[in-house]
Amino acid sequence: MKFANTHSVELEPGYWFSKEKLNREVTINSVYEQFSQSGRIKAFNFDWREGEPQKPHIYWDSDVAKWMEGAAYSLKKHPDKALEAKVDSLIEKIAEHQGADGYFNIYFTVIDPSKRFTGRDNHELYCAGHLIEAAIACDEIGKPQLLETMKKYVAYIEKVFLLEKSAYFASPGHEEIELALLRMYRHTKDAQCLRLAKYFIDVRGTENDFAGKTPDSTEPPRAPLSKYSQSHLPVRRQTEAVGHCVRALYLYTGMAMLAKETNDRELLDACRALFYDITNKKMYITGGVGSTHIGEAFTNAYDLPHDIAYAETCAAIALMFFCRAMLENEPNAVYADTLERAFYNGVLSGLSLGGNRFFYENALEINLNEHFNNGFGAPRFPITQRPELFGCSCCPPNLNRLLSSLGGYLFSLGGDTLFIHEYTASRLSENGVTCTVKTEYPVKGEITVTAENVKTVALRIPSWCEKYEISRPYELKDGYAYIENDGSEIRLSLDVTPRAVFSNRLISRDAYKLAVMRGPVVYCAEAIDNEALQTVCLPQKITAEETLCQDCGLPKLTVDAYILQSDSDAPYKNYPDALQKTKLHLIPYSAFANRGECDMRVWFSMAPAL
Repeated sequence: MKFANTHSVELEPGYWFSKEKLNREVTINSVYEQFSQSGRIKAFNFDWREGEPQKPHIYWDSDVAKWMEGAAYSLKKHPDKALEAKVDSLIEKIAEHQGADGYFNIYFTVIDPSKRFTGRDNHELYCAGHLIEAAIACDEIGKPQLLETMKKYVAYIEKVFLLEKSAYFASPGHEEIELALLRMYRHTKDAQCLRLAKYFIDVRGTENDFAGKTPDSTEPPRAPLSKYSQSHLPVRRQTEAVGHCVRALYLYTGMAMLAKETNDRELLDACRALFYDITNKKMYITGGVGSTHIGEAFTNAYDLPHDIAYAETCAAIALMFFCRAMLENEPNAVYADTLERAFYNGVLSGLSLGGNRFFYENALEINLNEHFNNGFGAPRFPITQRPELFGCSCCPPNLNRLLSSLGGYLFSLGGDTLFIHEYTASRLSENGVTCTVKTEYPVKGEITVTAENVKTVALRIPSWCEKYEISRPYELKDGYAYIENDGSEIRLSLDVTPRAVFSNRLISRDAYKLAVMRGPVVYCAEAIDNEALQTVCLPQKITAEETLCQDCGLPKLTVDAYILQSDSDAPYKNYPDALQKTKLHLIPYSAFANRGECDMRVWFSMAPAL
């Protein structure tokens, strides 16, 4: 199965369209401006000198490369001379400053040239991967120069890592180049890219993982048992998601892509085990992953704290990449369901409604009473308001490139079947196959599909949907309704009635609690709309009134609820507090923290039966 090229899909006015438009009109320009002010853009002049401010960092190449990729996707459909000039300038600077041997990296050319490929965690191959992905995007809009420079760089990387083995390490500390090389292989059909990607994946976690010379010894050391960088086991023996979340998910994406290209069933089995470990034991209801700031990492099964959740925006984006790569291997709706969950909640919460501010971490609860500094220090919580830039600013340009390429997540073709994985108003035209999707999803659950030049249309039936109707006969398999296509309209109706969602008992922080969802959208409550937010409890059956929120483009909910009433200020009593009926006002989780700092909750205690 192969996904339709993002350039073959036109988003029509609707929710996804609005996010793509916001990115194009605000976010891309805002990120570029912040990168200019922080020195990231100027660093590509290669003219920084010791003692000057804004010293380049080891990951600045990757920040700018992701922005270039997002800008290129946008330019394909929406020409913009000013934006194009910025991309062209960066391409020229990269070509100008590339080494004669093909090497390109700002930090290890300008700052510390003697340390080239000596530090596994120095992000050189990570930066190279993002430059490769930017080059592919630029080539697709008729700008081949960057791709030519990256071909030279890839040849140099192969020389250093495969032929000479002269680097001080064998696999990168921060994965990314693996999936980038596989994308380059698909784009150019250059077997060198496939060979190199396979090497980096296969060598990881083996006794040869650090093969080559080291700074202190001529003898190669044994590979460290590093769960942080997923080097503790060979990849085909990894079944538990561990370590740094973004690194892990970029690796898993590369593994799934390699499994597809080489028909490696053992590798696919490992990917499948890793996927279910994440989604069954280590994923928040929002699709966020990574529950701790310590190592930005996965922790133990069912360890999912709300108020200190790390849930990095980049990790949710990387989870979408992994889901997409798994769908290429096997059309199972569980991957599209997870992709949908991550996008509507854990990804979009990283971007303000205005499009110019960002969360790196995405908490699921804010209780400002716990945010204090007693003179000796303060507890560590995620920040409660979005800034315009971070010191480590990987998330904003990652949003740029994702939101510029949303069309590439909707449709795929497998044999004579057209799969529709995600629902938004859109039009597909690729290789003679056309499809029109009309819908206001997720505001409404009605979807109409018309397709031509395919024998079968497969519509995803989301796992959250208990009631649905299809206008034509169908066969349900792995979450997809397969419908014989005759070119006439197919109507799908999904019940998006707000509902209560209950957690596994093993998630101790959520024991006897519930959250509210409507369709794929997770809801939260903010104190700006609700009094006594920390004492609210909800009945198991949700009764909701809906009002469209013009700012966020999704419904707001007002649900029947209860607050606890006490007749005493004593901390402990021999009788329970009384319950008083109230109304709880809920907004989509992705829209929190846009109206000032206040308490916020996703999970609520269940009210006893009355």
